[in-house]
Amino acid sequence: MKTPISPKISLERLRHVAAQQFDIRIASDGRWFHEGDEIRRFELVKLFASILVLDDDGDYWLATPAEKGRITVDDAPFIIRDMTVKTGVRPQQNEICFHSNIDQTVLLDIEHPLQLRAAKQSPDLRPYIEVRDGLLAKLSRPVYYQLADYAEVGPDGRLGVWSHDRFFALEA
Repeated sequence: MKTPISPKISLERLRHVAAQQFDIRIASDGRWFHEGDEIRRFELVKLFASILVLDDDGDYWLATPAEKGRITVDDAPFIIRDMTVKTGVRPQQNEICFHSNIDQTVLLDIEHPLQLRAAKQSPDLRPYIEVRDGLLAKLSRPVYYQLADYAEVGPDGRLGVWSHDRFFALEA
């Protein structure tokens, strides 16, 4: 069985391929557009998302073995639409799991930390989680409020949540 090639390696191997600009945009609410029209086929969006990579300059690309094209991302490429919590005996034992708009499941853990960042359209801090290889998902407002239900004061005095024996701050 072949080991999958990471998107970063795939982009490295395509350096010799001429870069294109694809007229594809991911809106801040997670919807994908091609030439101004929304891509409504969910399976096609999932396919494009599977070949989405982020380079070291912060540019987003769709990369296949034969071609690569730069696309526009308004904020984060993915949106967290739902979350589940497996509660432990103690809060530190909670296991928080997020579910994205393209059916990805992401655990809140050391490999997928919660990050507070300024959104592109606003200086206000918003919660994001890394999905893979630097690609972020923005937590939707209802999910953030749901997450806040589990908040408590952490060891550093900030408000946050526990998941997989790690504390994740909900404030800067």
